[in-house]
Amino acid sequence: MNPQDALDHYRILTSMLAPALLMAATGSLLISANNRLARVVDRLRSIIASLEGGDEMSRPELEAQIARHRRRAHLVLKACQMLYLGLCAFVGTSLALAVDAFAGFRLPYLPTGLAVVGVIGLLVASVNLGREVVLSVRSFDRELDAELARRRR
Repeated sequence: MNPQDALDHYRILTSMLAPALLMAATGSLLISANNRLARVVDRLRSIIASLEGGDEMSRPELEAQIARHRRRAHLVLKACQMLYLGLCAFVGTSLALAVDAFAGFRLPYLPTGLAVVGVIGLLVASVNLGREVVLSVRSFDRELDAELARRRR
């Protein structure tokens, strides 16, 4: 085998591994998002149990909490969907680099396009996760204010 051919193969392999960094980042965000979703679901179940158990908290207050946590769950779900899209795009980028190499480098826009789709997925997911954090803190503030008001009575 010609040494130049071997170098070309290594370059292709190296470029196929480059999206792995983005895949790892996406995987970390997915773990975080899934944990957040699990916490929101647990909190929703707890609020629903309070609603059914006739907790001392008012029904409208509990229903408002349910609505806020439901909104949070949907934001995390959208983030997860975008993260999975990003992960697929980054895997596709790696495969597209190999296909492009076998095709004689005639598909230069395919790997780049897939990488851009993946990065956009990460961006949209990050925005949704940021919005969910804001809702989480607002919800906590409202619950805390309600509890402090109830204790003052």
